[in-house]
Amino acid sequence: MAAEDSRSAACTGSSLLQPVSEITNLPLDQVNFVVCQLCALLSAFWFRLFLHPSKTSPFIRHMVATLLGLYFALFCFGWYALHFLVQSGLTYGIMILTGVEHMHKYCLLVALSYLSLCQITRVYVFDYGMYSADFTGPMMVITQKITSLAFEIHDGMARKEEHLTPGQKILAIRRMPSLLEYFSYNCNFMGILAGPTCSYNDYIAFIEGDPRRHRDQEADRKANGKLRQSEPSPNVEVVRKVATAFFCLLVFLSVCKVFPVDRNIDDDFIANTPFYTQVIYLYLSMLTTRPKYYFVWTLADAINNAAGFGFNGYDSDGSPRWDLISNLRILNIEFATSFKVFLDNWNIQTAHWLKRVCYERCPYHPTAATFILSAMWHGAYPGYYLTFLTGIVITLAARAVRHNVRPHFLQSPSHKQVYDIITWAATQIAICYTVMPFVLLSVGPSIKFYRSWYFSLHIGCVLLAVVLPVKPRLRLKDQQKNPLQRHLEPTDSKCSQKEKNT
Repeated sequence: MAAEDSRSAACTGSSLLQPVSEITNLPLDQVNFVVCQLCALLSAFWFRLFLHPSKTSPFIRHMVATLLGLYFALFCFGWYALHFLVQSGLTYGIMILTGVEHMHKYCLLVALSYLSLCQITRVYVFDYGMYSADFTGPMMVITQKITSLAFEIHDGMARKEEHLTPGQKILAIRRMPSLLEYFSYNCNFMGILAGPTCSYNDYIAFIEGDPRRHRDQEADRKANGKLRQSEPSPNVEVVRKVATAFFCLLVFLSVCKVFPVDRNIDDDFIANTPFYTQVIYLYLSMLTTRPKYYFVWTLADAINNAAGFGFNGYDSDGSPRWDLISNLRILNIEFATSFKVFLDNWNIQTAHWLKRVCYERCPYHPTAATFILSAMWHGAYPGYYLTFLTGIVITLAARAVRHNVRPHFLQSPSHKQVYDIITWAATQIAICYTVMPFVLLSVGPSIKFYRSWYFSLHIGCVLLAVVLPVKPRLRLKDQQKNPLQRHLEPTDSKCSQKEKNT
C-alpha cells in the first residue's frame, strides 16, 4: 500500500489512470506517458487525414498541434507543464527584444539555465533518484528546439551566405517566427512528450505541406528519373515502428529484473565472482537497460511519421524513407564495432543538436566542450558528468586505435573479420563501463564500480591516447566531424565545405 501511495505521490499529472497503474504495478506517471503517446499516435493519423495541408490552412494545423500538445503535457505533468510555456515565452521575448547578432548566445544561456534550475530543483529538493517520467524530460527537447532555432535565425539573418556551411544554408531561417509558429514548433503533440527534436524549417515545411522544399532534391531525381508528385504513405513504416517499439517494451519488462544493474556494485558479487563473469554480467545488465529507450524513441518516431512528418526522400530503389528525425538505429547499435559507430546511431537528433550548436562553433577544444554541454543538458546527477568525462578519454583512445591499428587488419577479409569481432566486444564493454555512472547517478556507487575494475579502462585509454598519436592530417580531417555523430549533417548536405575552408 505504501508503494502504491508513493507511486501516486510521485506523479503530478492526472490520476484518472490510477486503477491501470495498480493493475499493471507500474508507476502512474509512466502509465500516463504511454497512454498519452498512444493517444498522440491516433491523433497523428487523424491530423494527417482530416487536417491535411490540402484541406485546411497552416494556422489551423499550428493551432490544433499546439493545443493537443499542451493538453497531453497537462495530463502527464499537471501544473509543471507551465514550465514549458515559461521557458518558451522567456526565450521568445529575448529573440524579439535583442538583436540577431547575439540572441543565439542569450537564448542558449537562458534556456539551459532554466532547464538546469528545474533539474536541480527536482533532483535535490523533491526526489533524488526519481528515475521516471518527469517534466524535465520534455524541457530537454524544448531546450534543444529553442537553441537550434536561435542559432538558425542568427545564421539566416546575421551571417553572410558565403560564411555558412551547406548544412547551415539549408537550415538557416530568413524571418522571425510568429508566436503561434514558435509555440507550435516547441509544444506540438507529436513531440512534446518524447521528441525527437527537429529543425524549424523541416517542421514548418511539414505544416505547410511541402516537406522537401528547402532541401536539395537532385538525388531523388537521379534515383527516380523524375521527381515524384504523389505524397508517399507512411502507414507501413508506422506499423513496423510501432511493432518494434512494443517488442522492445516487452523485452524490457521481461528481463530488466533478471539482471539488476545494482548487482555490479554488490560487495558479495565483487568479492566472490571471477572477473570474467563480472564482465559478462556488466554487458548483460546494461544490455537490458536499452530497450526502454528503444521503445520511447521508436514510438515517438512512429507518431511523427503517422502525422506525415519525417519523410526524407527516396532510396536508390525508389522506396520512400521516413528517417528524417529518427533517433536511433537499433541493429547498428547492438553490432557496433567502434565507440564512434555506437554513438553515430544512438540519440541521433541530440547529436545533431550538439554538433550544430557547439561542436561546429566552438573555437577551442570542441570535443571536450561538446561532452560538457551534453552533461549539463542531461541533468544535475553527478553520474552524468562522470560518464561524459570518461567518454572524452574513451573517444580519444578509440580514435587513436582506429587510425594506428585498423589499417593492419585490412589486408584480407579474414583479418578484417577477426578485427571486427574483437572491436565489437571491446566496444560493448567500453560503452557499458562508460555509462555505468549514468545509470547509478551518484558519485559513491560510480566510484565504487570503477574501483572494482581498478580504473582499468581509464588508465588504458590514457596510455593508448598518448602512445598511439593520431597523424596530423587525419586529426585535421576528424576535427570537421563530430566525435559523437558521423552522420550529423542533414542527409542532403555535402559535408565538405568546412574541410575546404579549413
